Amino acid sequence: MTVRGERTRRHLGGGWALPALDASNRAFFTSGRIALRACVDCEATHHPPQLLCPKCLGTRFSTCYSTGMGTVYSRIVVHHAVHPALADAVPYCVVLVSLDDFPETRIVGNVLDLPPSEVRIGLRVRAVFERIDGGGETLLIPQWTPLVPND
Repeated sequence: MTVRGERTRRHLGGGWALPALDASNRAFFTSGRIALRACVDCEATHHPPQLLCPKCLGTRFSTCYSTGMGTVYSRIVVHHAVHPALADAVPYCVVLVSLDDFPETRIVGNVLDLPPSEVRIGLRVRAVFERIDGGGETLLIPQWTPLVPND
């Protein structure tokens, strides 16, 4: 995984809201790795964080980390800006990525470095992170980029 260098323009524009950090999501948005919540009782992983484990209803959690490699499970190309802050970003592709090492856990994100029309279900991707300074804390927002054959 790599951390994308600071950019003068955020992928989906500078007016888009940043996540509010708390104990349940801080590692996901600041570690520069795909950090997942894992149930201590049944070891199920899930994202986004929830108060109860969706598998066993447990309430004790730890953090585990994915390698950040996966496959596009689902995709949609957005052609209509659903918010004024996204007007300059359309069209863009939103994907649901099934992680190689935690296939039952899927992560939503954007595919960078590929035109939206070329993003296909089954595309192999790896996590990259967009660095954003927000509210005194540096955020590393997960995004996806196509795997090249030797990655």
